[in-house]
Amino acid sequence: MPESPFASRRGLLFGAAAVSAGVFATGCTSNEPSKKDESAAKDQPAADDKPGKPVTIGFAGPQADHGWLNAINDNAKKRAEKYSDVTLEITEGSNDTAQQIGQIETLINKKVDVLVILPADGKALTQVGLKAMRAGIPVVNLDRVFNTPQAYRCWIGGDNYGMGLNAGHYIGEKLKDKQGAKVVELAGLDNLELTKQRTQGFDDALKNYPNISKVARQAAEFTVESGQAKMAQLLQAQSQIDALWNHDDDQGVGALRAIEQAGRDEFLMVGGAGALAAFEAIKADNGVLKATVLYPPTMAASAIDLARALGQGKGVGGLAEFEIPSLVTCYSAVVDKDNVDQYMSTGFK
Repeated sequence: MPESPFASRRGLLFGAAAVSAGVFATGCTSNEPSKKDESAAKDQPAADDKPGKPVTIGFAGPQADHGWLNAINDNAKKRAEKYSDVTLEITEGSNDTAQQIGQIETLINKKVDVLVILPADGKALTQVGLKAMRAGIPVVNLDRVFNTPQAYRCWIGGDNYGMGLNAGHYIGEKLKDKQGAKVVELAGLDNLELTKQRTQGFDDALKNYPNISKVARQAAEFTVESGQAKMAQLLQAQSQIDALWNHDDDQGVGALRAIEQAGRDEFLMVGGAGALAAFEAIKADNGVLKATVLYPPTMAASAIDLARALGQGKGVGGLAEFEIPSLVTCYSAVVDKDNVDQYMSTGFK
């Protein structure tokens, strides 16, 4: 799974779709804006769907060896196709850092107008980000962050801490009236910073609910097989639980298998990321999975929107600034049966 830069977010918090949809309302001190304000807003070069200056965007991501990463690539391609003024130069993608650096250098040599880069390894690819910026090609750094802000013009990505926080609050509200409630956590890879951030957010949320105790935690590996094995261990060790938070919907497929094999259904489960299979299970509402917390692959579509705005010298619709933001943190919305239909089209396989 992807990695984002900060445990506590100082960036602008909003859903990935908001960038292009222009859903932000700017703050007002009066319900009657002055004519001067109206004039300023009218002259403001905000990005929109109308064709503008042609922009060639280079897109470089890692190999799509995970459902989420495949959805990242699909979102970027489909978004670019929406705009008649955008030409997308997309690389094959690689988890080999040297190969990805070579792919990005090829895009730099082609003199693309803007680069969107989801690095296989942010640290290892920082220098090629710097190279692009020094060549006058602005970089939109997608999700896995470079080591220095000098390597990108804008960072857009997910909120790992927020995932844990929102999962914890959702579970907390469901169990707030149950004394002695017990929850367990099925985390991802413990050597990744993102896993630590998700766990920290979850633990911080649970501090608001003194009646709830986290009684066990297992780290899996973001795969179906690891999810099944580690969930089986959790269930064997805990004869009674009230809730489970699973960090990743892909490993959640395995976790659900283990739960079914154990014949357990006394608890509610919250997933993570936003897989289509999770959405379908939530909608069916005939099992333990009741919600999932988004890490939206639609951020790649928004990265294309931001790159297009950069290439056209415009800002973001719905924001007062003439420039796009330097940091955009996508919101980790909780999807349950009440709003699942809204998000179904964004689910990844």
